[in-house]
Amino acid sequence: MVLPGALTNVSIRLIGARPPPRGPRAGTRPGPRVELPHRAARPTSVRAMRAIQIAELTGPDTALRFVEIPEPEPSHPLSPPGEEAVVVEVHAAGVSFPELLQTRGQYQFRPPLPFVPGSEVGGTVHSAPAGSGLEPGDRVAAFTALGAFAETAVAPAFFTFKLPDALDFAQGAGLVLNYHTAYFALRTRGRLTEGETVLVHGAAGGVGTAALQVARGLGARTIAVVSSDAKERVAREAGADEVVRSDGPWKDEVKALVGGGVDLVIDPVGGDRFTDSLRSLRERGRVVVVGFTGGSIPEVRVNRLLLGNTEVIGAGWGAYAMPKPAFNREVGAAIDRLIERGYVKPLIGARFAFEDAASALKCIDAREATGKVVLDVREG
Repeated sequence: MVLPGALTNVSIRLIGARPPPRGPRAGTRPGPRVELPHRAARPTSVRAMRAIQIAELTGPDTALRFVEIPEPEPSHPLSPPGEEAVVVEVHAAGVSFPELLQTRGQYQFRPPLPFVPGSEVGGTVHSAPAGSGLEPGDRVAAFTALGAFAETAVAPAFFTFKLPDALDFAQGAGLVLNYHTAYFALRTRGRLTEGETVLVHGAAGGVGTAALQVARGLGARTIAVVSSDAKERVAREAGADEVVRSDGPWKDEVKALVGGGVDLVIDPVGGDRFTDSLRSLRERGRVVVVGFTGGSIPEVRVNRLLLGNTEVIGAGWGAYAMPKPAFNREVGAAIDRLIERGYVKPLIGARFAFEDAASALKCIDAREATGKVVLDVREG
């Protein structure tokens, strides 16, 4: 089954040109168009939408195309058999590291080209299945898996959550992937309990800021690892109790701060700091591996685990969560409680116009991003 967003395009424009206008504009000159081979006519009731596709695996500068394609049908391969998906009118789309990797063919999930990337949106419900608890017009945050870089997207009902009044659409686009990952890594896999101390690498990024906020909401003390003054400010805004620098003797500083070591390390970075993460643990401490934005995958000398009575734990949120509707609803409810108590409030960093998706990806590639990077798909 083809995931939403893996659609054949009707018309194509190179990213970097102005996008197709939303309505008539006097004096607007259309950009170059590429005529595709003839395709069967579609029913006139099928509306076209603007979207961004990955058309080749050449990196963010050249891989993207602005297109007009048919709106998706209300179905999703992750939905239970026979259940329609939620159709969302997208106001904001989250931009994450996996989309950058997908432009180079380096992500483990490789849909056939061309496809619409993007996995999370903030928007309003256009239609929803009966019994979902959702109605047209509801403000929602949703995980789409694919297809988020478009004016309309589809998501399973169990991955679509009403957006609290305290959050806007951009924050909704930064809610599901990062905060569900953080909760899963901290509580489900990391077994975090109240009063423990958590060290967070990449603490100014999307997952890092989410982990700081969720950890504090779960009653933990938090220590952030960052690389600059600007990122330190972001980490403190996200709730870090202490901040150390990645280019300094952070491991020794951490052990001095907590008197021996931390209980839990959340590591979405990997790379050469991994060994010092193990050394920063106290007895029975755990390092939870979330990703490898640093570019290299570290290796573990298991004798360190033996001698220190410590653990390395994998936290692959997607593989675990996607087939478990009830689990996702439970985590969504837990995140809602943390929002109500004031702990969770996604930090939005760089915001880009819809047609500037390449710039958004290059911001992540250059490690300039703090908080959540967002595309503004619709006005308002």
